[in-house]
Amino acid sequence: MKYYAAELCDRGTVAVDDMVLVKDAPATAGSRILEGFTPLFSAEAVTRLEEKGYSVSGKTHVGEFGLDLVGEFSYYQPAEGELKGAAAELVASGAVQAALGVDMNGAPRRAAALSGVSFLKPTYGTVSRYGVISCAASGEQLGVYAATAAGISEIMGVIAGHDEKDGTSLRQKEYDYSIEKNINGKRVALVKELLALADDATRARVLAFADALKKQGVSVEEISLDWTDHANTAWQILMTAETCNNVSRYDGVKFGHRAAEYKNIDELYVNTRTEGFNFLTKSVILYGSDVLSKNRYKDCYDKSLRVRRVIAERFEKLMAEYDAILTPVCKNTSYQPYEIRQAFGKVFEESVFTAIPNLIGTPALSCGGVQLMGKQFSEGTLLSLAAGVEKEGN
Repeated sequence: MKYYAAELCDRGTVAVDDMVLVKDAPATAGSRILEGFTPLFSAEAVTRLEEKGYSVSGKTHVGEFGLDLVGEFSYYQPAEGELKGAAAELVASGAVQAALGVDMNGAPRRAAALSGVSFLKPTYGTVSRYGVISCAASGEQLGVYAATAAGISEIMGVIAGHDEKDGTSLRQKEYDYSIEKNINGKRVALVKELLALADDATRARVLAFADALKKQGVSVEEISLDWTDHANTAWQILMTAETCNNVSRYDGVKFGHRAAEYKNIDELYVNTRTEGFNFLTKSVILYGSDVLSKNRYKDCYDKSLRVRRVIAERFEKLMAEYDAILTPVCKNTSYQPYEIRQAFGKVFEESVFTAIPNLIGTPALSCGGVQLMGKQFSEGTLLSLAAGVEKEGN
């Protein structure tokens, strides 16, 4: 497997996935539609890293617009053998200290779990999205891959903070990413409905993580949540609607791929997008168009916005009782290549584990092959819990 879409520095310390802009480096988001596009500026997170002495090793392959499971449907790097994420594998191999990735629908968290590394999707608005190729702006967030909780803490301390160039950036300048919080006496909830959806190996991994937490004095209690499916459905509707709107800018006129044959402007648009988007992206566009249509808007899109508010309220109430939520991050411990026409359904099924944090903007940490979710700005608690398990050798 080739990890890099563009190699930039032999001794680079941090990799950047191809949804994140690096000045003068090709940026394709894994799609033919952006073939040949080179940005004139870097993402704010990249700039902050470079100012602190980190160097970018290169741009890693991603699935087209981050819509697939772990990056298997990149136009430039078709999947072969067991499915793995390029950035996660680079971190796992020790080739780079850390990597940046855009979490829109859980793909980086799944990739981290499959490769045995960690990925933090931070609280929405804490890391600038300036310089990210945006698809679902209300839920996507730039996050960090690293081998350990300490590695994530280090990079987050550099890239987090207010950015005037990003309208969604929160005003707070500093956040707590400590891994040394006392976790003795913390309460963690284990969601039985999500655990039941996972295979035997994944369930064993989650239960082993829970046991390691208990050895650190953490209370782990099984709970029932009857709204995880609702959260997933709402996020898939919002995500597809926003993606449909955002990718409409790719028309073959200003940059990226342009169809060679067309007779008028309508044919230019149609032929360019037909050639430039893969089947999964086209499916997302069609679904997003449908839920935004006049006949479906109120019942689908508008209702999903209301569900988002309800889920946020229920999650806040739950987090008044617990310090973190423990779940699988994906159904299986490994995935094999599959036909792209199955992708929309497969991603929907897997997103039931990851949708809540994207829907309501809360942090989620994929670590040890499992997922920890917390309330807003609780990254320090999640990282400390992960660090405690690392001490136990899990």
